[in-house]
Amino acid sequence: MRVSEIFCSRQGEGRLAGTPSVFVRASGCNLRCRWCDTPYASWSPDGVDLAVDEIVEHVHGHGVEHVVLTGGEPMLFAELAPLTKSLRESGHHITIETAGTIFLPVECDLMSISPKTANSTPAADADPRWIRRHERARHAPDVIRRLIADYDYQIKFVVAAIEDGEEVERYLAELPEIDRSRVMLMPEGTDRAILAVRSTWLEPYCREHGLAFCPRRQIEWYGPGRGT
Repeated sequence: MRVSEIFCSRQGEGRLAGTPSVFVRASGCNLRCRWCDTPYASWSPDGVDLAVDEIVEHVHGHGVEHVVLTGGEPMLFAELAPLTKSLRESGHHITIETAGTIFLPVECDLMSISPKTANSTPAADADPRWIRRHERARHAPDVIRRLIADYDYQIKFVVAAIEDGEEVERYLAELPEIDRSRVMLMPEGTDRAILAVRSTWLEPYCREHGLAFCPRRQIEWYGPGRGT
């Protein structure tokens, strides 16, 4: 499995925010989001190939119960299934962060799904092949249905404008199986000032529409650097 980084930090997003966790970041993604905050795991993937037992050894070295398998897109890698099995057998709580476009039979305590809406489409001057591939792959309702049926889950949407919230409503209407109490809207951005501005209107918007507001605490705590 190609891994960009393994580090210990605090979960900054979702219902486990603040929880000390070991993050294993897979390097590689089937999407190319315009606003991707980890381009070293997607647009320009770096990292090293590690065997499952090597990853588990790194994780154990941190002595932390919670493990977050993220990316990039960790579901790209078949090794994720035996990795989660090994981590579960050693007593770890497992969160998988995924865009919800690929299904693997993994072991997982919390499936953290971040579906990609139209605001994620690469800019017009990006590689045309990636624009087409991203648009074909970013919405996979059958995968979402299977993930939410098989796992405890949360859904996080990245929002930069009111129009994005309207698209989220259309998305939820298409997939009524999704429990709205598990849906969170998260401001787009890796700059504290931008996040603060967007939060001023997004937080009340969430209250008005019966959705949870999801701040990006890791940016507030550490900034946008790697290993956070």
